[in-house]
Amino acid sequence: MVRPERRYATRTALTGLVFCLAAAGCATDIDNGERDAPPAADARSPAPILVAHRGASAYAPEHTVASYELGIEQGADYIEPDLHITADGVLIAFHDLTLERTTDVEDRFPDRYREAEIRGEMTRVWPVSDFTFDEIRTLDAGSWFDPSFAGARVPTFREVVEVARGRAGLFIETKSPEVYEALGFDMETLLLGELAELGLAEPGADPSTPVIIQSFNAASLEILRHDHETRLPLALLVGGEEAASEWLSEEGLARAAEFVSGIGPAKNLIMADPSVVARAHALDLTVVPWTFRARSPGEGFTSVEAEMLHFLEEIGVDGIITDNPDLYPATRTAEGV
Repeated sequence: MVRPERRYATRTALTGLVFCLAAAGCATDIDNGERDAPPAADARSPAPILVAHRGASAYAPEHTVASYELGIEQGADYIEPDLHITADGVLIAFHDLTLERTTDVEDRFPDRYREAEIRGEMTRVWPVSDFTFDEIRTLDAGSWFDPSFAGARVPTFREVVEVARGRAGLFIETKSPEVYEALGFDMETLLLGELAELGLAEPGADPSTPVIIQSFNAASLEILRHDHETRLPLALLVGGEEAASEWLSEEGLARAAEFVSGIGPAKNLIMADPSVVARAHALDLTVVPWTFRARSPGEGFTSVEAEMLHFLEEIGVDGIITDNPDLYPATRTAEGV
């Protein structure tokens, strides 16, 4: 089945470069490959970006090569790998701090659990940081989703980069850097080091594979911008009323603009106060909300397509993060299909 042309088409490599972060500068080499560069999400843009959340995670197990590949096939401008660190210092693409939700770690390493209190109850967990990468590589990361994905493995960050290279951008989320700092790991240094080795540490280094780093941890983003002096675009994720009161106020947005080029509020926070978008834009901050899902469209919307279209056309956000990249709003054909 041929997917209809998207209403918000990917821009050319040249246009993508024009909208690079003004404060950071940008390389001027234009890739001459077959695929146009994904649009930059680090400044105001006429072409909102489509981000595949954990890959096309509605259709394949999150943070697996299959999910990332499908997200790109469904037209995503960016795929979104979450990053954690193994006991031996390897960056992997994984969502949770612990392994049990999306792997068979309980069966393979039944005695390697820790006791933790979660929502007032003691439970067994298997932290990522307790296992080497070789151990994690033995885990089945696909069967929990569907038996057809049995044997899917947890990928390294480098493997995710190679899936995306030349085909899509990387909308990277650093997960719980403060937890890893307490364990003696420096996530910011690890990430920037790997990006440098992969030739992606500078804006425009590979226009067909742009990089954006996002995090809920403002201090980590400040370290990236001010201590490491990265010129890559950074985005502050905002979820929950407490974080919204801190970062989505006039004062909070102004403070955020000192070290990030965009914000990523939960979509319900924008619905509660759509003026956030205009106020962020006035500070040259982009707004890319999360997470749009066909299985749970927002209140008042009959479909996730309608919800995404409202955010794009009525509220004016700069991108969409979704589990369903294939449902991103598209133009209708002449036959009305």
